[in-house]
Amino acid sequence: MRRLYFLVPDTAIAKAIVDDLLRARITWRHIHVLANHNVALDQLPEASLLQSSDLVHALERGVALGGATGALVGLAALVFPPAELVIAGGAVVALTLAGAGFGAWTAAMIGIAEPNARLERFQDAIKDGQILIMADVPALREQEIEEMVAQHFPTVDREGAEPTTPIFP
Repeated sequence: MRRLYFLVPDTAIAKAIVDDLLRARITWRHIHVLANHNVALDQLPEASLLQSSDLVHALERGVALGGATGALVGLAALVFPPAELVIAGGAVVALTLAGAGFGAWTAAMIGIAEPNARLERFQDAIKDGQILIMADVPALREQEIEEMVAQHFPTVDREGAEPTTPIFP
């Protein structure tokens, strides 16, 4: 799957593009619309926190850093056991999992409040009242979908694609 980006000037065009995407058998859950808070997105699939925030990337970093920290603490406890305790490999695994869980939790708390870094290039247009449509399409249909949108709506700004969609579409 690849994520395509389209900037449109108003909700009428956005609704028409979403209708065309649905007719092209792109499911509702693979279409995400993002606009500033002054624009009403009636009957449009609004982007959730997974698309509009940096939650996914923060989770990835939190799990990796927390797991690595937990593993290092577990290995240090294995080499230098505190107070003559016997620590086995299970403690290292438990500390690694605990670190990964704690890292994921804390990173999610931070990441949900941060805007998505991939959408940074669209922030000025969204602030000016334009609407961003993100569509997750099969890689083989990318050109077909872009041509369909361009054919029906030549004024739409095609803003390219990501090589792959995020973990949580």
